[in-house]
Amino acid sequence: MSASPVFSSAAMSRPFIFPARSSAALLTKLEALSKVASAITPASRLQVRPAPEMVSCGIRELDALIGGFPRGCLTEIFGPASSGRTSVLFAALACATRRGEVCALVDASDAMNPASAAAAGVAMDRLLWVRCRKSVPSFQFPVTGSLQDRKSKTSSSGFNNHRREWESSLEQVLKVTDLLLQSNGFGMIILDLSDVPAHSARRIPLASWFRYRQAVEHTPTVFLIMEQQPIAGSCSSVLMKVSGKKHAACSTQHAAGRLSHTELLDEFEIHAELLRSRLERKQPKSVMNFTTRAAWSG
Repeated sequence: MSASPVFSSAAMSRPFIFPARSSAALLTKLEALSKVASAITPASRLQVRPAPEMVSCGIRELDALIGGFPRGCLTEIFGPASSGRTSVLFAALACATRRGEVCALVDASDAMNPASAAAAGVAMDRLLWVRCRKSVPSFQFPVTGSLQDRKSKTSSSGFNNHRREWESSLEQVLKVTDLLLQSNGFGMIILDLSDVPAHSARRIPLASWFRYRQAVEHTPTVFLIMEQQPIAGSCSSVLMKVSGKKHAACSTQHAAGRLSHTELLDEFEIHAELLRSRLERKQPKSVMNFTTRAAWSG
């Protein structure tokens, strides 16, 4: 069997002897590698990806903070209860519907008040409101055992039922959101997870967020997620935290007839903080304060 010498630059004085068949196979692989290398575009020739189009948030201060909401990107807005998330949501929908766009709201907990949304300026005839209802888990007291044991078992059973109920509801929420993003027919899609418990929201697989990011990419859709804690990870292009405090209490038109131990809030001072932006428009840790008024339907 014939053999061919193959020299390496590392050891020119010690040639490696391969059989002819092995040498031919090696040359074939090297040719294939050269073809693959020629198909790879050098980094110096790569085109810079154009910056996404930005649209107004509906709040002047937020536009100054983040430059608006980017189209074709995933934007996360999170904060605790009474932090101004609903005000930002209504402002974004009102601004989008005024532009003539058709919007979709996936309401995971069926918490939106349509009358308040209309009072805030949302054109309801341009809004697809997906109401994701969830049934209340049933609690059954055990017949046997002490009172303390019954309370403990009931609490544990109720928590597990509540968690399973939310997880079952979230499966439908994710499917609906996926269908809406694949349709490419909406100017803005909002996934409202504000009232979903944090431990249930964190169980949403990261693969779902990657799929959503890929679906909305290169489309004119603004995709917003409202939540208690950030859950999309690196899939979000903008991450903003909101927190609010009482600025002005009780509206005079609602003062009559209210209970003595209650207080109706009329204005909020919202503190917005930009935690991450992949758009290179604003530096992280930028902050902005603004005041918003409640839109009462009554």
